[in-house]
Formats: sequence, structure tokens, C-alpha cells
Amino acid sequence: MAENDFPGWHGTTIIGVRKGGKVVIAGDGQVSLGQTVIKGTARKVRRISPGGYDVVAGFAGSTADAFTLLERLESKLEATPGQLQRASVELAKDWRTDKYLQKLEAMLIVSDGKDLYVITGAGDVLEPEHDVTAIGSGGNYALAAGRALMDSDKDAEQIARAAMAIAADICVYTNGNLTVETIQA
Repeated sequence: MAENDFPGWHGTTIIGVRKGGKVVIAGDGQVSLGQTVIKGTARKVRRISPGGYDVVAGFAGSTADAFTLLERLESKLEATPGQLQRASVELAKDWRTDKYLQKLEAMLIVSDGKDLYVITGAGDVLEPEHDVTAIGSGGNYALAAGRALMDSDKDAEQIARAAMAIAADICVYTNGNLTVETIQA
């Protein structure tokens, strides 16, 4: 099979919502190869505690690449305990300049309960404008739904769950098997 003929992995919708003094990061469990669902219960949201400070991270893209980036983020956080922004910027710089890391295909949403960032391989560390961010195959659907729900009486987790349900109804690469992590400010 030629490289261009490979159907490609699809999967993952991750959302981060900051509201009411807490941040919720939720991710679906679907991994697809072409038009086939390979796994429906993948866990793409993790809690890490480098240096005794909790951070929640969700990833979209290649799993091996994402784990490599999570390990790098963890080492950056161990070097700068409690400084998520600094660690995120350092990771983004390495990701952009290191020849090995440049080939990694993943994105991260990270939070320490206070800050919420999207980290990309283009060297971006983005803080959402409206306290909602989303990445992955159904990211735009989840983002739109989450933003629409921010002015409601729902809390961060309810918004994340509702937005993910909407994304799962629209995006064939997103399912309703959620992993949800909450972190306080």
C-alpha cells in the first residue's frame, strides 16, 4: 500500500471549559482507521502531578506522539513546579525547533485549574478567549456548542458533557464514551 493510500487515523474530540473556579477537560474514546472504528474506549485525558502540582491534559492526534509530548511537558513542569505557562511555552519552543519533535502530530489542552491552554506543534500556546477551547476531529462542533452554553446556568462539567454530546451527534469520528477530569483553581 502506497503511503498516500493509507486511510489515516481519525479520532478524538477534546474540550476544555473554565467556569466557576474550576476547569473541566473532557475527551471522547473513539479511535478510527479510515471508516472503521478501531477502539471506542480510549482514554485521552490524563491527570499528571509533576512536582506535586496537579495538571490535567487532553490530547488529540497520534497517541504515541501525544505521550511523548506529555512526558516532555511533565519534565518541563518538574523543572518549573507550579508554572504551567512557562512549562507550556518551553514545550512549544522545543516542539517547534527540535527536528525530532517537529514530526510529532498531536495537540494538547492543558490546565492547572487556573490557566487553560492549547499547545500546538506550530509553537502556539493559546489561551481561549471565551473560557472554552476544543481540539480534534469534532473540536469545532464541541467548541461552538460549549460557547453557546457558557451563559447558561450549567457548570463547567455540565457544559463540557453537553458540548461533547452535540459533537458526538455530528462528527462520525467522535463518540459518547467520555473521560472527564476536573481541576479546581
